[in-house]
Amino acid sequence: MIRTITRFAARRTAESKVPEISLAFWVAKILSTAMGEATSDFLVFHTNPYAAVAAGAVGFLAALGLQMTLRRYRPLAYWVLVVMVSVFGTMVADVIHVVLGVPYGVSSAGFLLALGGILLAWYRSEGTLSIHSICSTRREGFYWATVMATFALGTAAGDLTASTFGLGYWPSALLFTALFAVPGLLYAAGKLNPIAGFWTAYILTRPMGASFADWVDKPVAMSGLGYGTPLTSAVLSAAVTLAVAYIMLRYRRASLEALA
Repeated sequence: MIRTITRFAARRTAESKVPEISLAFWVAKILSTAMGEATSDFLVFHTNPYAAVAAGAVGFLAALGLQMTLRRYRPLAYWVLVVMVSVFGTMVADVIHVVLGVPYGVSSAGFLLALGGILLAWYRSEGTLSIHSICSTRREGFYWATVMATFALGTAAGDLTASTFGLGYWPSALLFTALFAVPGLLYAAGKLNPIAGFWTAYILTRPMGASFADWVDKPVAMSGLGYGTPLTSAVLSAAVTLAVAYIMLRYRRASLEALA
């Protein structure tokens, strides 16, 4: 199914500042969503939460600033920013619920409206939502605003189904995995265009990955496996590192072949 979704965007333009959408992309994306959930929970609950959120904000802004200054796609800078969006996006969603007391249903609806507003503004401004066209500062700004909104929405939506709706983390993970497969099936059947298919799948990776991470690290009393956030975060961080290293190696080989 991931291979089908990969065909939503098989090539990217030479000027694009986002990666080719391949199987490796989806693997790294899903792993990063799970890692961001576990790492955010670890930092908030095992260190000073205010310092953790502040550090997350600084890390996110620094990674965003670096990415925006680059003239073309660089795998390491891109994926470092994705990781920081994952961690800080989770913190934003959790702060809204835990600190401000906003119910997950309300925050999910709010993030969904925000995401819809960003996509509408992007389309009205640029006439397309295609990731192949991320070759200007304005379009890249819309792209990363969309990514940030999807992470915050996915965090709230995953907690909504697991906690508010009482499904638990494992059933929620299975639910979002099934939903993730839907765009691929519709695209394969000719019922969904590639841009809508890509963004639908992209949005669903967040609650899917977060639900799997919560299932692994949460206590057994909370329908989890009880491995804890330190171990889960460490293992997933290592997995993300390996996935990004593989992407960087492939990118380097492709660049050398293009020069040959």
